[in-house]
Amino acid sequence: MTHALPRYLESKRSVDERALSRYVRDRLLDALPAEPRILEAGCGTGVTVPRLLSWGLDSGRYRGVDSDECIVAFARRVRPAALQRAGYETVTGPSPVSSVSERDEMTAAADFTVSDLAVSFETGDALDALDSASDLDLVIAQAFADLVPLPRLVSAVESALSPGGLAYLPITFDGGTIFQPDHPADDAVERAYHAAIDERSGRDVRAGRHLADLLRRRDGDLLAIESSDWIVRPVDAVYPADERYFLSRILRFVEETICDSDQTVPALDVWLDARRDQLAAGELIYVAHQYDLLYRAP
Repeated sequence: MTHALPRYLESKRSVDERALSRYVRDRLLDALPAEPRILEAGCGTGVTVPRLLSWGLDSGRYRGVDSDECIVAFARRVRPAALQRAGYETVTGPSPVSSVSERDEMTAAADFTVSDLAVSFETGDALDALDSASDLDLVIAQAFADLVPLPRLVSAVESALSPGGLAYLPITFDGGTIFQPDHPADDAVERAYHAAIDERSGRDVRAGRHLADLLRRRDGDLLAIESSDWIVRPVDAVYPADERYFLSRILRFVEETICDSDQTVPALDVWLDARRDQLAAGELIYVAHQYDLLYRAP
């Protein structure tokens, strides 16, 4: 693991913040009980913790699970220090263990506490963690549902939630990848990119709409759904925050996904060169179509 993935995850924080649906967030906060028990599947660098705090959720128990031990180590190291710099009082807990199986589920000691929110980050398979959890008030899976089989995810979420518990599933990709200005190869690149995603086991390039339909047919309630498109654009040739780097990684993802698949785009190299030149000049605009969903378990 290089430093590229942590930087990518950190660089998209500002993109996510713009994209997240305020309507779905408000429905979530209105429905949450006091001191909720939370599990986040695919927690990445732990950016959900400061987001929850900024939303006023400062008590309860948060457990983040990610399969990448380097990312989990980054979250454990960086997140409490960043919260302290932001003015939050944090208290560090005992030395963390390395895997989900070594913890006594949600009752284990936290890695650290901020306000009255106990926080832990763990290395493990997020779906397995959901399978072994129970009586949760909230499951969070951001930018995760499009990476795993949807029926498997929904079943695991429902088994982990208490009756009436909530699943917050924001930034779920739904098959729209747009770059501007127009390029003659745009349609071919988008088709190949999406087809290459669908070739991968368990992936669904239209996960947002399919997840909405699946949740609608379950015994619980699909409480809210709204678009949460990523929109990245320069102003006066300058990208906000670290979003120039974010876009460079998106272009790399498109390149690697197509090249590692059965798809071919004869003009791919020409398209990539043009897009990277536009990025360097502060001209490239990017849009990805996504949904935020909120589901209440039966």
